[in-house]
Amino acid sequence: MYMPAIFKDDDLESVRATIRAARLAHFVTVTADGLMATPLPLFLDESEGEQGVIYGHFARPNPQCQAAPLGDGLAIFMGPDAYVTPSWYATKQETGKVVPTWNYVAVHAHGPVEFFDDPDRLLAVVKRLTELHESGRASPWAVTDAPPDFVQAQLRGIIGLRMPITRLEGKRKMSQNRNAADRAGVAAGLKASERASDRAVAPLIPL
Repeated sequence: MYMPAIFKDDDLESVRATIRAARLAHFVTVTADGLMATPLPLFLDESEGEQGVIYGHFARPNPQCQAAPLGDGLAIFMGPDAYVTPSWYATKQETGKVVPTWNYVAVHAHGPVEFFDDPDRLLAVVKRLTELHESGRASPWAVTDAPPDFVQAQLRGIIGLRMPITRLEGKRKMSQNRNAADRAGVAAGLKASERASDRAVAPLIPL
């Protein structure tokens, strides 16, 4: 990931928070058949290894989990993002020397890839993913709500993913390269936007 120093997020807890908040990631591998990528819900186990371990699962027919990775895998987690119009910059009125850009938060996690189909390990991954995404619901669904034989049949249709993190890259591009007046204009513009996703970025602008 292109990483100007001003945008680098090297705070481990901040990077982990971005991973935890991402509801869907993209998992990328290089194989003998070329690049492969799959959108996947993933979770981070912070108790394993120095930087944590990424877990998830594929549908068994997915060719990505059938192809041996050539080198490390890459999990891409996106945080809040928003288009930034030059109209919000004070500099537009002063010089006109401005262009559009995009503000965003992103994390790239790299590491060796392990695929597995052990039923007990798969069940543990499925339970943790389910608990992660059901925990905020009024009546959370649990894997144990389904008949055991049905669950076992479903497990036979997936392949597990484990990736110990060996390198983490965190980027928080939030107009840090603009002057204070421009940043204030961006924050105000995003806050007033009709898009909820834009409004989520507004408080991240450093003022």
